[in-house]
Amino acid sequence: MYQFHRGQDLLKLCEQHNMSIAEIMLQAEAGELGWEAERVRSHIVASLEVMEESVQKGLNAEIKSVSGLIGGNGYRLYHRLMSGGLCGKTVLRAVSYALAVTEVNAAMGRIVAAPTAGASGVIPGIILAITEEKKTSRQQAVDALLVAGAVGKIIAANATLSGAEGGCQAEVGSASAMGAAAAVHLEGGSPPMVLNAAAMALKGLLGLVCDPVAGLVEVPCSKRNVTGTVNALICAEMSLAGIQSVIPFDEIVDAMFRVGRLMSPDLRETASGGCALTPTAQAITRNILSDI
Repeated sequence: MYQFHRGQDLLKLCEQHNMSIAEIMLQAEAGELGWEAERVRSHIVASLEVMEESVQKGLNAEIKSVSGLIGGNGYRLYHRLMSGGLCGKTVLRAVSYALAVTEVNAAMGRIVAAPTAGASGVIPGIILAITEEKKTSRQQAVDALLVAGAVGKIIAANATLSGAEGGCQAEVGSASAMGAAAAVHLEGGSPPMVLNAAAMALKGLLGLVCDPVAGLVEVPCSKRNVTGTVNALICAEMSLAGIQSVIPFDEIVDAMFRVGRLMSPDLRETASGGCALTPTAQAITRNILSDI
């Protein structure tokens, strides 16, 4: 009854039942899994707790990735927040949290793949930053994750969330769309505003390649989560201000899938192009291989 495949289907369900995207997604998940709605909520709360734990672990100055390429950047940026910074508290909090989560992932810690490990910082960064700054309830944070999940569900059904298939547009781009949707929902935006923000966020990162240095989910992946986080927040602001995406969300998802198919395999997680082929990246790769 509440299942949807496209964004336009989701909006119709919201209108027909006078329900939010979070409420529709909750019912859709319950129906698909054969669970009671409260069991679905409990599962999401558990994921939210893992996100919170990964942020706190990642804000430790001593954290280091397996290769040593990244570590302590979440801590450094968080201290910019404490001293003021240029971007405002919510943005700096969100991006420092996003970095923190990616550094926990690179250190082989526990994270929520939201939607993937390589893009795991964007959604917790946005949702936890906004809920902390606005002092919103636990239920609102869970609802925001449901909204993000609804957008991810549509992207997965009609395109891809895999960097190996679609490049980083499918990972950080999708996470950014999901995060923008969650942010709009947390600010009280309507379902059309939610998908409008998601469209602009994904559109802004269309064509982003996946080019991990030495094949590791560290460089440039970690800092791209920051890009995806800021992109999501400003697209949420645009949507809340009444700015429209000229191209609808479903069409952007379709375009992302087509762009991914056009990408060279060298730009899809193979470490054979882009940043991974720069002289510095090649030297790093040789050093890592010599230590194995």
